[in-house]
Amino acid sequence: MPTAARLIAAISLGAVAFVVSYLVMPLLPEGTDFGYFVHVNVALGLLSGWIFMGRRAGRGVVPAINNGLTGMSVMVLWALCAQGTWEMFRLAMRHRYDGPFEALSAIFVIALEYFFVIAVPSVMLTLITGGILAGLVTENAFRRWR
Repeated sequence: MPTAARLIAAISLGAVAFVVSYLVMPLLPEGTDFGYFVHVNVALGLLSGWIFMGRRAGRGVVPAINNGLTGMSVMVLWALCAQGTWEMFRLAMRHRYDGPFEALSAIFVIALEYFFVIAVPSVMLTLITGGILAGLVTENAFRRWR
C-alpha cells in the first residue's frame, strides 16, 4: 500500500545511491565503461527504500536510525550483487569461464572485490550518514502524513 513514508524512504535512498555512485566512479579503474551504473544503483535505492524502509516506519527514533542503516545495507548488498552479475555476464561473453558454476561463483568474488573498492572512509561515511538521515526523514514523514 503506497504511503508517504514509503515514498520518502524511496526518494531518500535513491538520493543516497546517486551521491554514492558518483563517489565510487573515481575509485574504479580508469577507462571503465559505466553505462547504466548510476541508473541501476538509483533504481535499487528506490526499491530498497520502498520495500524495506517504508513498511517499517513509525516505531520511534532509534528504530528509525536502525531502519535507515538496514535499508542502506540492503541497497548496498543489492547493488554489489547487481554490478557483480553484470560484470560476470560481460566476462562470460568473452569466454572467461569454463562452465556455468564457475561463472555463478564469480558473481560473489566480483561483488566482494567491488566491496573492497568501496570500503574507503569517504564512501562508508556517506553511506552511514545517508542511511541514518534517510531513516529519520522516513520516520518524520510517517509521523507527519499518517
